[in-house]
Amino acid sequence: MGSDPKAGRLLVATPLLGDPNFKRAVVLIVEHEDEQGTLGVVLNRPTTVGVGQVLEQWTELATEPSVVFRGGPVAQNSALALALIPGKDEPVGWRALDGAPALARLGLLDLDTPPRLLAPAITSLRVYAGYAGWSPGQLEAEIDEGAWYVITAQPGDVFAADPDRLWRQVLRRQDGDLSFLATYPDDPTLNLSPGGTTPRTPRLRARWQKPPS
Repeated sequence: MGSDPKAGRLLVATPLLGDPNFKRAVVLIVEHEDEQGTLGVVLNRPTTVGVGQVLEQWTELATEPSVVFRGGPVAQNSALALALIPGKDEPVGWRALDGAPALARLGLLDLDTPPRLLAPAITSLRVYAGYAGWSPGQLEAEIDEGAWYVITAQPGDVFAADPDRLWRQVLRRQDGDLSFLATYPDDPTLNLSPGGTTPRTPRLRARWQKPPS
């Protein structure tokens, strides 16, 4: 774990982050530039909308659960996709992330590309409505305030079969005290002191916005 946000790393919401857009969110950083800001997608917000309802041509390639995920609060009427493509080729319509070696074959997929051109290469695919965005320096400020943990991502995080458990799973595999946060209750008021009083917990908010183009 480090504090330097880079493409291919995870932003894991700390228990103090109460913003409903990001409460217990696990965000994959897709792009991070000092002058352009940061773009990411929330990995653990599945919707009830099937991929086939909005992008029928990609239904057969979508990884279970085959639903659209809520990628973030920005541009929710637009869609982007992440796809895992083994091997060394870079097929048309797919661009690898500049991330960690473990995610070397993970990339952004152009949903306007005919699926038949990519179907033989794709092993995993997930579609997101919207994304999360931070202006230059904004994300670093939130990390300093204690809103996020910056953690190394694993390929299984992006295509988790049970995304609702991802926040706990990612924390549980960390070393030291961080792993104990996986048991942090959904409602911190359940942590009552012996005298029955409730500790006051600061509530942080993520100040997201669309990065400048």
